[in-house]
Amino acid sequence: MKSNEWEVIKAAKEAGIPDPGFEIDKNTAIVITDPQNDFLRSDGVAWPIVKESVKENNTIENMSQVFKLAQENGIKVFISPHYFFPTDKGWKFGGALEKFMHSKEMYMRKGRLNMEGFENSGADFLDEFKQYLEKDNIILCNPHKIYGPQNSDLSLQLRKYKVQKVLMAGMSTNLCLESHTRQLLEEGFEVAVIADASGSAKLPGLDTFKGALMNLRMITSHIFTTEEFKEALNEAKL
Repeated sequence: MKSNEWEVIKAAKEAGIPDPGFEIDKNTAIVITDPQNDFLRSDGVAWPIVKESVKENNTIENMSQVFKLAQENGIKVFISPHYFFPTDKGWKFGGALEKFMHSKEMYMRKGRLNMEGFENSGADFLDEFKQYLEKDNIILCNPHKIYGPQNSDLSLQLRKYKVQKVLMAGMSTNLCLESHTRQLLEEGFEVAVIADASGSAKLPGLDTFKGALMNLRMITSHIFTTEEFKEALNEAKL
């Protein structure tokens, strides 16, 4: 992650904004949003607008590290994917990036019960992550439909597993990750973010990762790097 983006963290500290901290324990889980090809593979439909952020953050390598560390430490990972089905094409209105996603057929699948063409598609998971996805610590949730988890079973699954604390990672920082974070906070979960295991759109005059980092520093308990997350596991009460 570029140093000027971490200046957001430094500025918040200098402004006297508390950093409550986040202790990893047996009631902690990881939530990863949209670890899918349309964001993270070079032929993905969103790659042209996120690639700079993903490369600066080493997002793919860091997400892989988060999966690996979670597996090694027995931490549950809840994956919140994004899928669109043919029935969703009937939506009569939508915001700017909804229009973008639908026009590009981002995350498109043939149907809820139809896996034809799913493998290696934009909706499929990045190959680098697949070695972790069938492990016992992985819970694949129902898809969210726009940005937040309100229409999925994520909160239900977290509560069924007695999770109280959540570490967020995944794509993209200013949209699905931030929306999930805000909703989980409102539902009473303690939330922190592994920021460089994420990335988002970066265009001339528009650095959405930096903007999201400002918001996340204000509302979460702590912002980790992947390396700091690894170090915190040494003191975790698991």
